[in-house]
Amino acid sequence: MSSSKEIFFRSKESAREQVSLPAPLFNRCLLLLNHSTSAHVFVPVRNMQFQAVIDRDEIIFVDNHGYAVEGEYGGRLIVLAWELELHGPRDSLNEPVPIEVVYYGAAGHETHRRLMSEFPKTLDNYEARLKQGLPENRTAAILPFIQQ
Repeated sequence: MSSSKEIFFRSKESAREQVSLPAPLFNRCLLLLNHSTSAHVFVPVRNMQFQAVIDRDEIIFVDNHGYAVEGEYGGRLIVLAWELELHGPRDSLNEPVPIEVVYYGAAGHETHRRLMSEFPKTLDNYEARLKQGLPENRTAAILPFIQQ
């Protein structure tokens, strides 16, 4: 099985806030990551033309049309990130999970609001694809993006 590496750029953050993810959404992300053969799970959010990348520390959302080049690397820009600890302790699997949302642009709050609606539906489609046996073996590298 071959492997590919995706490059993502993190620009300067524009805002940050603490919110809670619903437990079912967090639990689904955790299960996907635990059943993955790689350190990252790539989930296309087609209705928004985004891609989500789930790893142990965060879930990043990148714009599929936002491409940038920094030095010798080319990749997509992170629009927002949900900073979390997927392995953190919880008293109950039903309680909401506190996270920090990090915004990397002016439309971040609207994007986050839409993701809270679209991402669970996207996971439905992604899980259906997994049941059909469509594996993926990709990793992610996140690099700083220095805007001039």
